Order: sequence, then structure tokens, then C-alpha cells
Amino acid sequence: MGLFFSRLYSIFGSEENVRILMIGLDNAGKTTILYKLKLGEVITTIPTVGFNVETVSYRNISFTVWDIGGQQTIRPLWKYYFANTKAIIFVVDSNDVERVGEARRELEILMQDDELRDAKLLVFANKSDLPYAMGVSELTDKLGLQEFRNREWYIQQTCATNGAGIYEGLDWVAAQVSKR
Repeated sequence: MGLFFSRLYSIFGSEENVRILMIGLDNAGKTTILYKLKLGEVITTIPTVGFNVETVSYRNISFTVWDIGGQQTIRPLWKYYFANTKAIIFVVDSNDVERVGEARRELEILMQDDELRDAKLLVFANKSDLPYAMGVSELTDKLGLQEFRNREWYIQQTCATNGAGIYEGLDWVAAQVSKR
């Protein structure tokens, strides 16, 4: 039903096209989130080598979402996707305590890039349904989000497999990129 109204609005309403990068370490759930948004269901995925790109209509915005692989060998290539990016969705596995420091280092590198200086930052704390998942306040501290004083950012707990929190995060992005 939601897909029907989204398509109806795209025919009669005017949509703004926005480029969004969805990045994060491998196995964080980026591709699962992307296809949950696009298809409304969970599909079996394999690690992304390269990228997936999909257009997702939500509210009055047409998001072109670039889901870029997060393996260590691919991360140096992220910079080639930065041009004209309005928002970054940084997906973190909130259950992976051992790699949160690595996620923080990658996020700091991203936030220092001049091409992303105006991009809004949404952090999806994915896999929040797992028993040992870190909460929002703990992840905020471990990722050092308070240090990004000159940037609009927001962190949202999500569960890609059931969709919890994904649309709340997109609501924030939609509100931010609609500001002029």
C-alpha cells in the first residue's frame, strides 16, 4: 500500500533528487537496508564487491542511494563516489564491539574529506535487536559523534531484517536535505 502511494505521489507531486551514500564496514547490513527500502522485504545478500545503486522514493524526495562495499580493500575507493553527495548513511553493526574502533576511524576519515563538508550524517546503529548490541548513547561515544560540531548528524537504532528504525532515520534525512 505504501508503495502505491509513493508511486502515485511521484506521478502527481514534484520530487527532489538527492544523492546519498550508504557506507560502513563490511557485514554492517548496508545492502539488507537498501533492499528493505527498495523492495520492502529482506533478501539474501552476499558481501558487496563494488557497489549497488537504487533509487528510493520517500516523502517528496527521490533518493539515489549508493551502497558501497565496506571491505578494507574497497574503502580507499569510497572517495570516488563523494561528488554531489547530500547525505551519508553510515551503517554500523551495533553488536560488533570489537570493530567499533575501526568504524570510528573510517568515519573520521570521511568527515574530514572536503567534498563531504556539507553532507548530512545519519548513523544507522544496525542489528539493534541482538542481545549484546550497544545502545545509541554508547555508540555515540565510541564513534565520537560529539566531535562533529560543525555537521548535522543523527544516530538511529535500526534492525534491517524487520525494518525497525529505518524510516525514522530517513525522516531525519528528508527533513535535513529539504532545508535550504
